[in-house]
Amino acid sequence: MGRGRAKAKQTKVARDLKYSSPQTDFTRLQRELSNDSVGYSTSAIDNDLDDDDSDDEPAGRWAVPEDDWRH
Repeated sequence: MGRGRAKAKQTKVARDLKYSSPQTDFTRLQRELSNDSVGYSTSAIDNDLDDDDSDDEPAGRWAVPEDDWRH
């Protein structure tokens, strides 16, 4: 109970976002997209993804043998 007002507010905000046309500063966007001094590279992100192998195998005492059908 009491969800109607919150849902109406969400619907109003979503409608405003969908149908509004904000003024875009294209010169600022161009500067932002052409700026190379962001400080990160995609190769650093790829290396972080490759190093995380901890999710591949169950760990320690939580590991269940593959042939244990009773669990």
